[in-house]
Amino acid sequence: MPSTTQPPDPPTPGLAPLTADARLLADLRADLVEGGFTVDGIAEVLGPLAARALHREQPLPADLATRENSSAAAVLTRLFSLGVAVPSARLAPVVARTGITGLLELGLVRELESDTGAADAVVATCDLRPYGDEEHQWWVASDQSELATGEPLPADHVLGIGGASTTLASWTPRPPVGRALDLGTGSGVQALHLTTHCAEVVATDISERALSFARFNAALNEVTLDLRPSDMFAAVAGEGFDLVVSNPPFVITPRLPGETRYEYRDAGLVGDAAVAGLVRAVSDHLAPDGMAQFLGNWEMSEAPDGRPEDWREVVSSWLEGTGLDAWVVQREVQDPAEYAETWARDAGHVPGSPAHGQMYAAWLADFAARGVRSIGFGIITLHRPATDRAPWRDLVEVTGPVAAPMGPTVLDGIRARTWLAEHGDEAVLSTAWRCAPDVTEERHGRPGAPDPHVILIRQGGGLRRVFRADTVLAAFVGVCDGQLTARQALDAIATLVDADASSVRSQSLPRIRELIADGLLVS
Repeated sequence: MPSTTQPPDPPTPGLAPLTADARLLADLRADLVEGGFTVDGIAEVLGPLAARALHREQPLPADLATRENSSAAAVLTRLFSLGVAVPSARLAPVVARTGITGLLELGLVRELESDTGAADAVVATCDLRPYGDEEHQWWVASDQSELATGEPLPADHVLGIGGASTTLASWTPRPPVGRALDLGTGSGVQALHLTTHCAEVVATDISERALSFARFNAALNEVTLDLRPSDMFAAVAGEGFDLVVSNPPFVITPRLPGETRYEYRDAGLVGDAAVAGLVRAVSDHLAPDGMAQFLGNWEMSEAPDGRPEDWREVVSSWLEGTGLDAWVVQREVQDPAEYAETWARDAGHVPGSPAHGQMYAAWLADFAARGVRSIGFGIITLHRPATDRAPWRDLVEVTGPVAAPMGPTVLDGIRARTWLAEHGDEAVLSTAWRCAPDVTEERHGRPGAPDPHVILIRQGGGLRRVFRADTVLAAFVGVCDGQLTARQALDAIATLVDADASSVRSQSLPRIRELIADGLLVS
């Protein structure tokens, strides 16, 4: 994780790290599979209503759906997802291979004594849940959430599967590569994904507690990770990677005395310095043609001339001197109050409580003192050129729905933008382009009008971009079937509209390059 200017808060006294015993983990895997403790299995047990409620951290519907359900998936969901005590007699047949003794040895549960002193129930010591993508199934152990404990999170909380981790996983390009780095791995979610397409995966974190969870998860899922304790890039000094991913501690947090510093989200720096530092430092660790994928926040203050600062100016300043290509997509903007509300609640502090009010006020005071007007959130994609050329930059705002997963679109977008950066207009004109299969055209006009007033070229997948087109561009896209080169198509259209061919080409090329970059035109 990024370097800090102050030491972390003292760790909260907690349970011992999980034990990665190979024999017991093999038994546990078999029990989990046989019991249907999978993504699909839990969805079937809960049903759509309870599943959606649990995703919103509302456990009651899931509690009701599993309370009288004796299936293995229901019992395991109650134990590990809801954090409720499960009678030993009910749990024992569900983990027949591992046994309750095995769960105790692994550190996954602890016994609860009855009034008579007998241990007749167990409760989970951590969160354990199934997770996967379109082709892979894993289990991820992490610290229990506020939902299970009913308490605010401790400072050394290790996050499991959440919105940020699934967003990053969705946006990460996944070409087969040699070496990959997961910087600030936490419980190892991104590292699990990387093992599916990377020959070697190095995963680092400043938190030893996080590394213990990542180590357990690697063993449980039978994958190999090179796990290293590290602050920022310290443990990989001098090493290069083909892919770097990071869900960094990007949350902008007040640097005031007495404020809790949550390791999983707070790097201990002022403002957006953590993400800025990450962007500036990663260039030293990317191999030629290597890529980096991050999540991040950035602050917008008042510019010297009194106007609101543009987020593109902020992020562009981070990129100066790196030599890296950059594709940054701003997905959301919040004002200081909205941002404070989001992150004060994230730590488990209930609105209206004194702790919540104190955190909320601290955020507002910090933003006001530094003149921050708004905070952006987005995805940062970086690429090291393989040739000696000027880097390309594309900073765009897309706040609506996008394709899932986005990784294939990101990879195609990097390749398309790189091709455009390395080829001039003559190469674009000499290529026979095809219209991508997800592209549609919309025409809008007044009733009875002979011609459309507005023509839109719409992308169905990817970023779902929409381009307003004139008659020439619409006609060009309409004939892009891979048969004619761009020059041939534009010259023919120029003849039809009785226009100078050279002028038509020069006016159309910038828009055509945009369509190529975003994948609406492919070769």
